[in-house]
Amino acid sequence: MARAATTTDVFNAIAEPRRREVIAVLADGKEYAVNEVVVRLQMSQPTVSKHLGVLRKVGVVSVIKRGQHRMYRLNAAELKPVHDWVKTFERYWTHQLGQIKERAERKARERIISKTIGAKEE
Repeated sequence: MARAATTTDVFNAIAEPRRREVIAVLADGKEYAVNEVVVRLQMSQPTVSKHLGVLRKVGVVSVIKRGQHRMYRLNAAELKPVHDWVKTFERYWTHQLGQIKERAERKARERIISKTIGAKEE
């Protein structure tokens, strides 16, 4: 089975964990040269450049040349399709968390009741 092209859309591009690490470095909104990303992630320069290239092709990062350096910046708005898609599942997570909270509170009440009954029996 052929692999999906990593440059077709933002979903394919961010499917690679190392690219998500690159995005995390750029998430503060500042511009970074490739060598700064290399140092922060402790990856090789060719690897970082490859990942930045993929992210640039789908518009997640932009590049500006400043002197001899290429400065990369996150275009967070390009991640909106991912946010919108994930948001459709938020109600499921909220529901699950609500159930976990209810169960924990019920268990806590049961423990308090059993301790109270145990203390009265003594």
